[in-house]
Amino acid sequence: MKARKFDADFDSGKDITGALDLANARRPLQAQRRVNVDFPTWMIESLDKEARRLGVTRQSIIKVWLAERLEQSVSNQ
Repeated sequence: MKARKFDADFDSGKDITGALDLANARRPLQAQRRVNVDFPTWMIESLDKEARRLGVTRQSIIKVWLAERLEQSVSNQ
């Protein structure tokens, strides 16, 4: 499929997933690496309490809070 047809189909709301190689799809700048962090028990309990309140996982809340802090740090420079 040519790019013009792909763009036209997408813009008109047609399903273009058949033209995509989803098995090799990657999110730009979103490669992940695993890290281990040790937290004191009180911090884990507080994280879990807040995560339950928001209906998300502990990992999700840690990621969101770290991302917010990093964005704030970048904008202050």
